[in-house]
Amino acid sequence: MTPAPLATRLSIPSGPLFFPVTAYGPDGGLDLDVYRAHVRRGVDAGAAAVFACCGTGEFHALTPEEYERCVRAAVEAAGGRVPVVAGAGYGTALAVRYAGLAEAAGADGLLAMPPYLVVAGQEGLVRHYREVAAATALPVIVYQRDNAVFTPPAVVELARTEGIIGLKDGLGDLDLMQRTVSAVRTEVPEEFLYFNGLPTAEQTQLAYRGIGITLYSSAVFCFVPEIALAFHTALRTGDDPTAHRLLDGFYRPFVELRAQGRGYAVALVKAGVRLGGLDVGEVRPPLHEPTEDHVKQLAQLIERGHALLEEDR
Repeated sequence: MTPAPLATRLSIPSGPLFFPVTAYGPDGGLDLDVYRAHVRRGVDAGAAAVFACCGTGEFHALTPEEYERCVRAAVEAAGGRVPVVAGAGYGTALAVRYAGLAEAAGADGLLAMPPYLVVAGQEGLVRHYREVAAATALPVIVYQRDNAVFTPPAVVELARTEGIIGLKDGLGDLDLMQRTVSAVRTEVPEEFLYFNGLPTAEQTQLAYRGIGITLYSSAVFCFVPEIALAFHTALRTGDDPTAHRLLDGFYRPFVELRAQGRGYAVALVKAGVRLGGLDVGEVRPPLHEPTEDHVKQLAQLIERGHALLEEDR
């Protein structure tokens, strides 16, 4: 069966893209009740889509069985209000397996992350993602980062592949992205989506907006959705003074705090969710928890962000 066009398969409305953390209980196992509550809160707050079990959701730390249960729980919590896109990765065989699990769990799409460890050439990378797309009826977004970096001609090949509907960029090379957007626009008549997938994407979204990329992931939405929504609204309406105020007073300091520890792109976000009153547990190894001082700084930064919002009222 030929997958339906993106507009009817995912139908992502305007709003931040929500990448929920995965909740663990005191014993380290999944806490699906808390996870559902986390997803529901995000959807209620205005998320445009839920990206379950991706980088912020510690895909790397989940067994296939846990993964399927989490995706199913996210689908249940979203309740059809917004699409649920599930992460998938590792080598081709495992990525295909995760795609099947996501489809069985009711996901609406797939975020295909880089293959594990190996550094492959363009031909091998294109073949990998084509095989993943061929194995599922779900529309596939390819995640460019680390060992999966594409030339513009390779992205043209991906964009011509049935089932591959977008590219999420976690590399941050704007020259490469501009050339990629131009090449696909010139050679592929069908719609193709682009996402800014850098950590704390708000920090770079003004630049991405300049080359026509308006979709972006928001880890900040996990713990302060009101700030993420205010920033998204400012971008959408062209209110650059508000966007600059939030960048200067909240996002830049958050990025600088995030840089204080390896893995903080996940661990600090999870700490922020706990500060908001939802006990989602700690990160699993090999990630580690933020220091007490860094959590205190995060709490102060959240207060500062809320104060910035009050200034706009």
